[in-house]
Amino acid sequence: MLSRDALREHLIHTRIAGDVATSRENNLDHYSSLANGDPYYALGLTFEQPWSFRDILELMAKSAGVVADPRHRSGQDTIDPERTIAALDAMAGRIAAALSRERPRLLFATGHPTGLLAVHLPLARLAAEHGATLLTPAEGWSYTGSGFGRLRRVRYLYEVAMLDDRGGFVHTHDAAPMERMLEELGDEPPDLVVADHGWAGAAGEAGVPTVAFADSNDPGLFLGEAEGKIDVVVPLDDNVLPRYYAPLTEWLVTGVSRAL
Repeated sequence: MLSRDALREHLIHTRIAGDVATSRENNLDHYSSLANGDPYYALGLTFEQPWSFRDILELMAKSAGVVADPRHRSGQDTIDPERTIAALDAMAGRIAAALSRERPRLLFATGHPTGLLAVHLPLARLAAEHGATLLTPAEGWSYTGSGFGRLRRVRYLYEVAMLDDRGGFVHTHDAAPMERMLEELGDEPPDLVVADHGWAGAAGEAGVPTVAFADSNDPGLFLGEAEGKIDVVVPLDDNVLPRYYAPLTEWLVTGVSRAL
């Protein structure tokens, strides 16, 4: 297993953290849109307090490590690798706590099939190896979401939920699939949801224990964490090459195993 220093260097080298590919302009545009009440950037969450643009930027600097100076309007932005590692450790603790329950029930979902699926699959396997039931509600449920009016449906790969569009897994911010999944589960919600984007937001909004991954341009989940609706949010670039996530995933899986 990598040392903490080696993991930090890997995160920076692959741009999972450090100087990330997500631009400053993109980050600030999303922060502004969320401050102006655009539900797309809330990712299925509602908020108890009003969040101004400055409030969101301040939180993102604290939680993800983006540049705090509001005068920095364009060019490079950052994610602090130390914050990423600390959040990975916290996430490992939450997953281990859920797996320590009697007959634990977990639900995995991702809106990043070309990126974060590489993290979710090993975590799902680990949970199954430790006796968890991996839930698969609403499999095959379809709806017309934000995908240019096309019909999309919930499909699972090794019990990780994603959206299928005409035979291909697709990127999504939508909260509707998770809302439907939790509706189907009714009075027996998961002990823990491990997710991202609207999958995580909808679970947190429903009061289900949730841990999440989020990029620096997805402030909604960090606001959810700040208001106590999401347990842990790991800041990271959510769409680098899948193989780049392997050391991060190993760190997380090892952390869970050690905590059990």
